[in-house]
Amino acid sequence: MWLNQLKIAIVSRDMEKMNTLMDDLPQLESKAEIDSALTLLQEATKLVKSLQDNTKASMIQMKKNINFLDSTQSSRTSQFDIIS
Repeated sequence: MWLNQLKIAIVSRDMEKMNTLMDDLPQLESKAEIDSALTLLQEATKLVKSLQDNTKASMIQMKKNINFLDSTQSSRTSQFDIIS
């Protein structure tokens, strides 16, 4: 049951569900279950790293966009007008 839920969480990229499943890690009995769990955990790790890389790339692009927008705005010069 746990393995199937983990498979579904990985396929649907449901990070919240994966966290919940990691908190409730069951005692696995057979070698086949352990091997399946290890394989799924490796896939989950790859998914998390991929999502982290995508987030990092998005943040870098946003920073570049902000810098570009800042550079296109004219700088305001301070003026001191004295009316005589």
